Amino acid sequence: MNMPAAGVSLGLLVIRTSDVARTLSLYCALGLDFVEEKHGSGPTHFSCNLGGMILEIYPGQPGSAPERMQVGATLLGFRVASIDHVLSALARWSTPVLSGPTRDIWGRRVLVEDPDGRAIELREVP
Repeated sequence: MNMPAAGVSLGLLVIRTSDVARTLSLYCALGLDFVEEKHGSGPTHFSCNLGGMILEIYPGQPGSAPERMQVGATLLGFRVASIDHVLSALARWSTPVLSGPTRDIWGRRVLVEDPDGRAIELREVP
């Protein structure tokens, strides 16, 4: 099952949230740069181009993400230059730290939670 995914790459990831402003602020604190968009009669949303992969934040119905070890849960992973810098920026939003910072064979990492309960892994890259 270790066959290469020939010609396949992730192109779009949509995050739905009941609090667009707060969620947008948290992801911007990671260093992401979003632009406001609206297509036809669709809702206003925010889009970020991450090297050819589009991350979008859309309004959604109130609720919460599945517990992070349950089926349907999503873990987002971002590489950052400085975990300490990002954690300092996230403190403004009272972002829960689920674990870490720790160091493993791949470097330093921390796991935080976004306003909807999604886990976000931040991995420090030199």
